[in-house]
Amino acid sequence: MGYETIETAPRNATLTITLRRPEAENSIDDTMVRELGEALDEAEADAACRVVVIEGGDGVFSTGMDLVGAADGMVDHDRATRGGAAFFGLLKRLTTIPRVVVAKVDGRVAGGGVGLAAASDFVFATPRSTFSLPEALWGLLPCCVAPFLIRRVGFQKAYAMSLSTQPVSALQAEACSLADQVSGDLDPVVRRLTFRSSKLQESTIADLKRYYARMWIMSAETEQAAVGELARLMSSGDVKGRLSDFARRQRFPWEG
Repeated sequence: MGYETIETAPRNATLTITLRRPEAENSIDDTMVRELGEALDEAEADAACRVVVIEGGDGVFSTGMDLVGAADGMVDHDRATRGGAAFFGLLKRLTTIPRVVVAKVDGRVAGGGVGLAAASDFVFATPRSTFSLPEALWGLLPCCVAPFLIRRVGFQKAYAMSLSTQPVSALQAEACSLADQVSGDLDPVVRRLTFRSSKLQESTIADLKRYYARMWIMSAETEQAAVGELARLMSSGDVKGRLSDFARRQRFPWEG
């Protein structure tokens, strides 16, 4: 199967998904969301697959929303609603798919990229990795990311990351459980997990995810709030102006 923004590589019990938008720092657009969903379909169709690994490259995992693409598209409320619902749905699927999902992070993670990590079952990071939520600098909020980040690290840390906009180091991420393990060589870490996960039945993984979802309910109201707030902000004149200025001049809002 051919993809524009990702690359898949099945091997034994593992399907590795590599984000491939280096010119845009692996930012997430509608095409990537769709293709990630198709790659998950690919994983579910393979009866031997037990682990899905999502990775970036060149020191960047993912920088989240494609700001230039959003500006060029002059996002309106309906388009933002559709995009937000699709991205929220992707993150939710990572938490429910009957496969073990691993975010293999080597480098910078921002915005929606933090969402991909937080919604994964395991996050393995290299020491140079950083995690940040810069949305507030654009007049935005990490609407779709927050429910999954709170689920992983708790309310206060997610709130502090959102409000401060400051990057969190790999060791800080490990301390708050945003990263499960930090290592200079992630391949052996992934191999050890894959070896154990390959012994599990698909139905057991599905049962475990379904059971634990009942311990932390992601309600329909939560999804509606996340998608609705994102649409409201993305279609506001202030945010549109900031994004348009960035697309035209490559100038960040805090640069005056």
